[in-house]
Amino acid sequence: MVQAECCRCRRLQAAKDSVRRTQVVQRGGLRGRLKKRRMKRKNNKGKSTKVVNDEVWSDRTWKVVDGILKPAPGRPKKTERLFQIVGEKLPFNSLGEVNTKIKAILGRAPEGIYMAHDSMGVARYGGRGKIFSRLRKHKKKYPKELLYFSFYVIKSKNHERELETAILRAAGPQMILNKNKVRSDIRPGNVRDYEPGTMFFSRQNSKRRKNRRRR
Repeated sequence: MVQAECCRCRRLQAAKDSVRRTQVVQRGGLRGRLKKRRMKRKNNKGKSTKVVNDEVWSDRTWKVVDGILKPAPGRPKKTERLFQIVGEKLPFNSLGEVNTKIKAILGRAPEGIYMAHDSMGVARYGGRGKIFSRLRKHKKKYPKELLYFSFYVIKSKNHERELETAILRAAGPQMILNKNKVRSDIRPGNVRDYEPGTMFFSRQNSKRRKNRRRR
């Protein structure tokens, strides 16, 4: 009798322990799911919705349209955009029509950062200033090499120069038609191309410094 009662007690205890373990696992899983949902809500900025307005230019191969990006549900309203108007790898034949459209929107000739691309879409020239007059000049100079263009009208011009410098440096050897601010080897550009007050890290030749100290 004593042995039978002991067996029953063990079985009841084992069953209780099993139930507790199951509850702990379920609670942990529920907490994990709730945590994931919260993280999703936090990071749920969502991609913008592309709304196309009008056709600006077209030929037998391509057409250029204009439109606007509308924020998706859940995207924070406080997020500020860097660019006012952008266009990427548009055919050079559409340059005049695109320029006319942007002038009508802004009420002035657009200024910002621009790039000119070859037939493979590789950026070969870039700079900043009056976008379309500069692009027109480069196209006249290199009519066969340059087939597409990109531009970025920056909302605030405060950092226009720094953005231009960063883009040209990143493109590096590809910008074969640029002579300023671009290096085709491992040499860095002039750090003074950035705005005053910018903290920087630069690479120096340690051997040259040692030789100077010895002298």
